[in-house]
Amino acid sequence: MIQGPEPEATRRSAGVTESSRANRHWWDRNADDYQVEHGDFLGDARFVWGPEGLDEAAAGLLGPATGLKDLAVLEIGAGAAQCSRWLAAQGARPVALDLSARQLQHARRIDEDIAAADSPVSLVQADAGALPFADGSFDVACSAYGALPFIADTARVHREVRRVLRPGGRWVFSVTHPVRWAFADEPGPEGLTAISSYFDRTPYVEQDDRGIAVYVEHHRTLGDRVREITAAGLRLVDLVEPEWPEWNTQDWGGWSPLRGRLLPGTAIFVCVAE
Repeated sequence: MIQGPEPEATRRSAGVTESSRANRHWWDRNADDYQVEHGDFLGDARFVWGPEGLDEAAAGLLGPATGLKDLAVLEIGAGAAQCSRWLAAQGARPVALDLSARQLQHARRIDEDIAAADSPVSLVQADAGALPFADGSFDVACSAYGALPFIADTARVHREVRRVLRPGGRWVFSVTHPVRWAFADEPGPEGLTAISSYFDRTPYVEQDDRGIAVYVEHHRTLGDRVREITAAGLRLVDLVEPEWPEWNTQDWGGWSPLRGRLLPGTAIFVCVAE
């Protein structure tokens, strides 16, 4: 098969529509490779917050696992719904939402592979900025590296999450730690030198030879994240920066044991609906 030219990486503005279109197509094209490469680490029914390998079973950021029984939980940017499947095993009633149809097809494949077809996780294809649910539909919302890094208007996502949460409900999400944006996205020593400003919010864009975006990722500083959270009517109750554990010897993109022992790779925001 003839391959087209490699996308050009650049930093430029990218709005809501362009970002959504580019990333939906990117995940549809790359979902197969992603699940092959990372499927063993993610498991079939494991809730892991990021490349460091912090499990929700140990962290309890959604609350005690025993307290999840019968709770309605929305997972945003669910991919193949590994986290939602773990939540279901704790007795929760999860809904796994993703923009990519191909990722959700992998969710159905895993259900069939593990003989869970009789009680599959509920799947919804939708944009996180326009959640197709009634106000106060959920007790908990969560996202493990799902959706938020790829969305231009994350303030709108937080408002939507607050809308569908019941008062007192939790919203917990993990993203690339903002400080990593100042460093090269490399797992080796070259990734330990700052090459750009932490305060530069210009999106990272990969575009084709026509200048059309095929992948977009957005940067927010820690302060940006906190302001968006509080403006949405949510209260930040914890910010977790997982340390790299000794047992984890794998590289994942720019994440690695070398970088992870020196720089935070993931930020997990724990919020409560006011």
